[in-house]
This record gives sequence, structure tokens and C-alpha cells, in this order.
Amino acid sequence: PAAAPAGYGTLPLPTNAFGAGYTVSAHRGAAATRLYSSASANVETSKRSAMITEEEKRALLDKTDVFVFDCDGVIWKGDSLIEGVPETLEMLKAMGKKMFFVTNNSTKSRAGYLKKFLSLGLKVEADEIYSSSYAAAAYLESIDFPKDKKVYVIGEVGIQEELDLVGIQHIGGPADAGKVVELTPGLALDHDKDVAAVVVGFDRYFNYHKIQTAQLCINENPGCMFIATNTDAVTHLTDAQEWAGNGSMVGCIKGCTNREPTVVGKPSGFMLDNIANKFGIDKSKICMVGDRLDTDILFGQHNGTNTMLVFTGVTTPETLAKSPVNPDNLIPGIADLLTLKR
Repeated sequence: PAAAPAGYGTLPLPTNAFGAGYTVSAHRGAAATRLYSSASANVETSKRSAMITEEEKRALLDKTDVFVFDCDGVIWKGDSLIEGVPETLEMLKAMGKKMFFVTNNSTKSRAGYLKKFLSLGLKVEADEIYSSSYAAAAYLESIDFPKDKKVYVIGEVGIQEELDLVGIQHIGGPADAGKVVELTPGLALDHDKDVAAVVVGFDRYFNYHKIQTAQLCINENPGCMFIATNTDAVTHLTDAQEWAGNGSMVGCIKGCTNREPTVVGKPSGFMLDNIANKFGIDKSKICMVGDRLDTDILFGQHNGTNTMLVFTGVTTPETLAKSPVNPDNLIPGIADLLTLKR
């Protein structure tokens, strides 16, 4: 495999989950945008700022067999479907294009996301959905996480459901919501000595009890791993505004452990490699479509795919102009591909 970007270490993965010779990048830097500072070396002197033309759209479809879509900010915002998405997906399907949906949001399992797709009227198959909750469980399974050890979960039911599917014991999660630490003289919070990994995913019920439990497990249990589903700064919980993302929770655990996590969600290539290996897809025939430069676009660029940035999510033309990341294509939203149907 290609060498990891500067500032990363590599952890060998067995072949059972992600294919022969795959390696996991373990985050050694400060933030995704800085981790991938090497991206600046790939930016052309004349940065793309113009939206994709009709001719370029046709050329893109001709050379693309598979579209990989981010979800939040591309397909929906919160629980609201972005206009024109169903028609666009139907058009691409009619053209014979394969589609996958990859999300850094770990609050749901793949089964949970399938319900969301169907509730929004989108016809999607379960094996077309890849969530970071799945990536966390698949990573642990791939390194033969001991069956007699446990995972402490900061996060919601999505991570737990995926861990259940691979037979890994876990504690924490929603069960620790609402727990309050009363700081009385001599208080020492107990923690489970059998915890061998802490997985941090987005958690609306994040609290001090969870922070303290995580730091005790990581700092005091020999060899305990620190795994993050993603380090997104903000996310779309509703269609009204941006909300603090999992990066804020991961940052708390980094701060009290002085440890960097192994990040299994975008921009790490776990899920993309799994798609390519499982379905026998040439990555050069894939177009990654997303609204985030430091996750979605780098996810594609560092893993050998074409990329397309949409402006229906967190990135604006102003933030694009200030970023070292240079997407291959720019489009207002995926519904703008519908002009090819006319």
C-alpha cells in the first residue's frame, strides 16, 4: 500500500476485513486540516473556482462507474431531504451507476441508517450504506480484539449495535447518560480493568462521568486503545444551523490523556477500501461526492478517487478559497446533475 501521509503511523490490519496488505493510519497530528498539510503540495497554482460545466458533467459520468456520497450536507440536512436528491439518484441508477453512502455520523448503525433512507423515500440497499459506527466495529474485529475484553463507548446506540454484530463486549454508551460526579472528599471513580479500547463517537449526552471513565481506562489500563469514529468539527443535526461535532468530544479525551486517537471514519480510507475490495471496484472509476474538504474530499484524494465538492453543506466558496484542498469538480448540489437528463 501507499505510504501514509507525513505525521501518521501505520498499524497492520489482517486481510479479513479490508483486503490484503491494507494498513490503518493512526492520527499523530493535531487536526484533520493540519494532518493532511501535505495536501497543499498537490494544489495547482491556479485553483479551481468555477462550477462544473455541462461538458465536464458528461465527461465525469462517462469515466465514473461508482458514486460514493456523503450523507449530511449532500443527501440531507438533519432530517430534511435536500431538494432534487431522489430524482438525481434515480437518474444515476437508470444510467447503470453504482452508488454507496458513507457517513461519519456514528449515532446510528447501518440498519438504523437504512430506516432513515427508507423514511425519506430513498430506495437504498443495506450493503450500500457505510457508517463510522460500522468502521469502528470492523476495525476492532479485524485486529482480533480479545473476546474477554471490553470496549468503553462514548456515543450512542449505533456503535453498540455494530459491536453486538461482531460479538464484542461493551459498556457505557447511553447507560452512562445523566450520570453525575459528586466531588466529595476521597472520591475515586471506579473503572472496569477489562476495558481494552475506548471508542469515542458523537454523543448528545456527553458528560464528566464519561470523560473521567475514558481517561482512567486509557491512562491506567495497559495497552488500552483510543479510537475515534471521526473528528468532525461541526455537523448537521438539524437543517437550521451547524452543531458542534464529534471533534469536540474527541478533543476532551485527547486533552486528558495526551493521546491521539486512531480515526476510523473519513478521511481515513477504511470504508473506501472495504467498498473497493468487497465489490471489486477500480478506485479510479469512483467519484467521491461530499460537502467537507478535510474529510470527504481528502477521503477521495488520498485514496485514489475523483472528487466533487457540493455547496449544500458546510463548505462555502470563501472557505474553499482559503483551503489548500483542491477538489476535482465543484457543483452547487448533486441535483445540478439533472441537467444531463434534459
